[in-house]
Amino acid sequence: MMDFDADTHPHRRRKSFVPAKAVLTTPTVNPLTNEFILVSPHRTKRPWLGQTETPQSLDLPTYDPACYLCPGNSRSGGQQNPVYENTHTFVNDFSAVLPPPTPPTPVAPHPLLTVNPVHGACDVLIFHPRHDLTLARLQVPDIQQIIAEWIRIYHFRGTQDGIKYVQIFENKGAIMGCSNPHPHGQVWSLSEVPTLPGTELEFLRRYSISEAPTSNAPRGPKGMSCFTCSMSQLNLDPGRPCLLCEYAYAEIALPIEGGRVVVKNDYWVALVPWWATWPFEILLLPYTRHIPSIAELSVEEQSSLAEILSKVTVRYDNLFSCSFAYSMGIHQRPTPVSDDDENIAHLHVHFSPPLLRSASVKKFLVGFELMAEAQRDLTPEQAATRLRACSEKHYLNE
Repeated sequence: MMDFDADTHPHRRRKSFVPAKAVLTTPTVNPLTNEFILVSPHRTKRPWLGQTETPQSLDLPTYDPACYLCPGNSRSGGQQNPVYENTHTFVNDFSAVLPPPTPPTPVAPHPLLTVNPVHGACDVLIFHPRHDLTLARLQVPDIQQIIAEWIRIYHFRGTQDGIKYVQIFENKGAIMGCSNPHPHGQVWSLSEVPTLPGTELEFLRRYSISEAPTSNAPRGPKGMSCFTCSMSQLNLDPGRPCLLCEYAYAEIALPIEGGRVVVKNDYWVALVPWWATWPFEILLLPYTRHIPSIAELSVEEQSSLAEILSKVTVRYDNLFSCSFAYSMGIHQRPTPVSDDDENIAHLHVHFSPPLLRSASVKKFLVGFELMAEAQRDLTPEQAATRLRACSEKHYLNE
């Protein structure tokens, strides 16, 4: 019988971890919420005669008089943008959620047909006055200003009455549903914690109360730690284990060649996660200490985040020599002041890009993936190797 080769043979990878002890101590949590992904590396040889996408044009003007987001222009609702010089934030003219008060909901005709009201706000954050500059082409100081605005909105919205969650995200590229090429992101604040971050928080909580094996990784919930601290320097309670701190520590300890780390600096690591669904998915997270939210970043950590965001997005564009599409989102403590008083959350950034083989062929989540479980062809290790090989200098600047 031949030896197993993860780069050739189909296999499944666990997308989440539920220690057995944690299941026993939290009987109300369904242990069947574990997720796996089917990895089929041999399918990269499959011929493709299906749909192709038109790569987003890079021939954009620095200013577009018809753009709703450019400085000084009128938006679709009639409001006029100021002649801003850095970032600019405004309430979305077509918000998905609306401010309170919410009207009373009708009595449910059946327990399976209940309606729960939700309120909040949707903000648009324009990254820069230039119509043609994405994150990959902005200077690091410009990205620092975006991070500062993320922090400001997170605190502003997260401290409003009734708000339980603030989601920061960016959709880049028409194939990701972006309706305007002018670089921008969004911030949605809601009166409930959404499903995906809520699930992550629950797994982080379960891991923190488990008896899973731990290492010298930072320990976060109910305590703090760092790589350079001795036990005598820590609080008497060094904190409980953090799933993401342990994961980052384990990935960094592996050899770079053949590993999943793409780029690392003094505070942050960007890697293709073991459980990645999207071909060139990246998980970006701090690894030197447990950090619940962007509001708790030091000045140095903010600068370091701007630097690594630039390096990640430049590598993305260089991979296929195109403006690389993705959805990016920040997961963290739901609000600056929330029920998470144990600091279960660990700040991290998800990049979910659809492109698979080229600038015109994307991955489709259909069929088996909709009806059974996620599946990928390219292994995370192969994806990381290709991203590491990309230059940190943007191809348009070569």
